[in-house]
Amino acid sequence: MLYPSIDSLLEKVNSKYTLVTLSSKRARQIQQEGDVLIPRPFSDKPVGKALEEIREEAITIKHS
Repeated sequence: MLYPSIDSLLEKVNSKYTLVTLSSKRARQIQQEGDVLIPRPFSDKPVGKALEEIREEAITIKHS
């Protein structure tokens, strides 16, 4: 089972494309810098940590 679920993530983000873009950019930052914005992430991988941050609304989307 995928955690967090795609349904819970799409409640926070308006499209799958935005979700993929946001999570990949954040995962790259986590991989380079090593800092995570949530206290104890469930996942060990950067993409999983990024998705958990999106679910917990620790990061926001900036529309330009």
